[in-house]
Amino acid sequence: MNTNTVSVFDLSPPEKLQLVEDLWDDLAMTPSEVPVYEWQKKELARRKANLANNPASGLSWAEVKLRARSRYVR
Repeated sequence: MNTNTVSVFDLSPPEKLQLVEDLWDDLAMTPSEVPVYEWQKKELARRKANLANNPASGLSWAEVKLRARSRYVR
């Protein structure tokens, strides 16, 4: 039995971020293999219908970025 095994929980924060990035990139290479569950499809359909029925309820991409960035400004 190998007792020298390193766990992802033993990685430093920068190493963990790199691992997440590597995993994300790997998944992005084969998007057709990433499962999309029925509840996710239903939620997307619900949101699209809501936006179609109430266009003013949506935000522009610029507004989304501004809100996201303003939450994390230090």
